[in-house]
Amino acid sequence: MKIVGTAIIVNDEGKILIGQRPEGKALAGLWEFPGGKQEEGETVEQCIIREIKEELDVCCEVGQYLMSVTKKYEHGEFKLLVYKAKIKDLENLKANVHQKLLWVTPQEMDNYEFPPADAEIIAYLKEKF
Repeated sequence: MKIVGTAIIVNDEGKILIGQRPEGKALAGLWEFPGGKQEEGETVEQCIIREIKEELDVCCEVGQYLMSVTKKYEHGEFKLLVYKAKIKDLENLKANVHQKLLWVTPQEMDNYEFPPADAEIIAYLKEKF
């Protein structure tokens, strides 16, 4: 099972950052929360910091643990560990990996197609944010 560090990044307006998965990758075209697979020898927090730097070209602070979700796909089984993350320089975000980046409310997430594992995360965000 692969561990995935998942970041919930909220801006000053209370909107959450989502990114559209690039063509050529598993689940291409679907929307997701920033983050990625944990590498050997790193904590989930270190994973999130590294992935945010790679994906968005900014530094982040990992905050409160929110939840976890386990999901099996054709390409493997994944456990998403979801944390709040804070970015100071939001205006400098770059879409290094994603086709597009958007800021949306939890309610607006129904307008975008996400991987099945994210359904529980979205339900949590609708209730708590």
